[in-house]
Amino acid sequence: MTQAAPVTVATMPAEWRDFFALTKPRVMSLVVFTGLCGLLAAPGYIHPVIGFTAILCIALGAGGAAALNQWWEADIDAVMKRTAQRPLPMGRMRREDARDFGLLLSGASVVVMGLAVNVLAALILALSIFYYAVIYTIWLKPRTPQNIVIGGGAGAFPPLIGWVAVTNDITAMPLLLFAIIFVWTPPHFWALALFVQTDYARVGIPMMPVVAGEKSTRLQILGYSVLLLGVAALPWLIGGTGAIYGVAALALSTAFLALSLPVAFRMAAPDDAMKPEKRLFGFSVLYLFALFAALVADRMILA
Repeated sequence: MTQAAPVTVATMPAEWRDFFALTKPRVMSLVVFTGLCGLLAAPGYIHPVIGFTAILCIALGAGGAAALNQWWEADIDAVMKRTAQRPLPMGRMRREDARDFGLLLSGASVVVMGLAVNVLAALILALSIFYYAVIYTIWLKPRTPQNIVIGGGAGAFPPLIGWVAVTNDITAMPLLLFAIIFVWTPPHFWALALFVQTDYARVGIPMMPVVAGEKSTRLQILGYSVLLLGVAALPWLIGGTGAIYGVAALALSTAFLALSLPVAFRMAAPDDAMKPEKRLFGFSVLYLFALFAALVADRMILA
């Protein structure tokens, strides 16, 4: 294991852009979108102001958890090429400021959610922040190659929170939305890990390609892609959605599975400009956006 590089000590006050970067805005966009879709697809009515507040709290909670993740992993981030340009490794802010910012956003999001929306949504939001910042970042990630499998629950909470913000209840449908993202996360993240595995090996993070090897990881991506095909169809099969979602889920999941085959069996042509794992990773993001958009369209059109 390569020793993590020390983080450069900040000599200038951090700018607002640095604090914004701590929230991982690209990741947050997917979190906010799935949370919003869960809210819009839920049965019942929520006042637009309360609904906006719920989504804002989800965004703040996700941003706070991301900031705490970067505070804890600042030394590791400094060694990895993919993360070396983040504010802390570059010395653009003090490490304590990142920690305090993360705690402020996390605490405020839970308190506001509890006071303005409902307590159950606030409790689930608090659990999601703790899951990502502590269970995944501190405990699972440095210890087990199953880190992203178990830790995938952290990113699966937003649609559940959005749904509960409307209904103040947990039923089969929001749990299935949670399950879809939970099953989607391993093939999505392992596709990325396959082409940045040297980064993880350099800092001793036991990601699946580093510990189990590429062959095992590729086959597991295929296995989870098959599982995703079934799980994504369940909301339709149990009668929780209509045909719009059902057709979209089958079409998108079939395409996901098709793209996982060349990843699993190394079927890329020599002149292929994009590696199969990069293609799968790119599609996996589009997949989740499109699937949850179909969920909302199904609700709006067939309601």
